[in-house]
Amino acid sequence: MLEKIKQQLADSNARLVAVSKTHPSSKILDLYEKGQRIFGENKAQEVVEKQEALPKDIEWHFIGHLQRNKVKYIAPFIHTIHSIDSLRLLKEINKQAAKHQRVVHCLLQFHIAQEDSKFGLDMVEAKAILDDPEYQILENVKITGVMGMATYTDKLDQVRSEFKSLKLIFDQLKESYFQEADDFKEISMGMSGDYELAVAEGSTLVRIGSLLFGARHYG
Repeated sequence: MLEKIKQQLADSNARLVAVSKTHPSSKILDLYEKGQRIFGENKAQEVVEKQEALPKDIEWHFIGHLQRNKVKYIAPFIHTIHSIDSLRLLKEINKQAAKHQRVVHCLLQFHIAQEDSKFGLDMVEAKAILDDPEYQILENVKITGVMGMATYTDKLDQVRSEFKSLKLIFDQLKESYFQEADDFKEISMGMSGDYELAVAEGSTLVRIGSLLFGARHYG
């Protein structure tokens, strides 16, 4: 399945984030040995344990809702955090990354789904962050794009519309805030059930778990 997905992504700008949350390090190593290097986790303790046990050239992405008091645990090594939904979180990441003389890549998470359960910003809130003088002096975080999760539904037209809305948000932010920032290039959208639609609408990072690892592993 890994090869099939990579072939599907080969003609696009999209890269694969293998979502390894709840799965053992042995399964991650299987994909690593097949060439996969980007893995996504959503719990700080779990990603710390896996980072310590696995090869050091893995690029770890944090894809879940991140509490500020957990940032210090992942700041020494995390590459990209997909779930930025406040200036307070950005400031904490900046503070902890500075202790390790690192710059952490961050994606602004937008609420694009027609579901109340999803975290995320709207455009007004995102602009308030980017316009804030406190954000503009942060040196150890770099906003490199946006992330969003579509509604969990079989209505493909709705999912496509939500992906289009995230692409539009990305384009507006690029135009208004990041014209000179070559690093602002990521659109993290698409999961196991809808990644092909997401790629068609401009995704650069697809977060795929169950297709690669099977059902979530607990215990």
